[in-house]
Amino acid sequence: MSDRKFAIAVAAIGTALLATTIGAPSASAGVSQLTVKPNLSVGSATNYGTGCTHQLLARLSVGIIPVAFYDNGVLLAVVAPTDGVAMYNWVPSYTGAHALIAVQEGIASGANVSVGRGFRFGESCVVSGG
Repeated sequence: MSDRKFAIAVAAIGTALLATTIGAPSASAGVSQLTVKPNLSVGSATNYGTGCTHQLLARLSVGIIPVAFYDNGVLLAVVAPTDGVAMYNWVPSYTGAHALIAVQEGIASGANVSVGRGFRFGESCVVSGG
């Protein structure tokens, strides 16, 4: 291979590497999914009840940036994630519709649930209405 062809090959490889490095998209933070787990609650119309503990589970695209949880626009908590998941134990204080949202770096995911009246029995909860 001549020196000229070698120089052109090196330049082409260098340009390709630079283009892929500069042009590579960066991963953005954000909540990819919000799940509301009823835990040990059961009801005929809804499994979510006042005074009952439910788990909000946010799956994240970046697992190191804190996540804010909201209930009808009111901040519940800011949680540090573990292994790409942020969890918060939510205990609703009133019946009716609840718009739950998890936000990480401005990217959000939400879930709408209906909450009935909860009656605790140890760790479990029976829900009426909703």
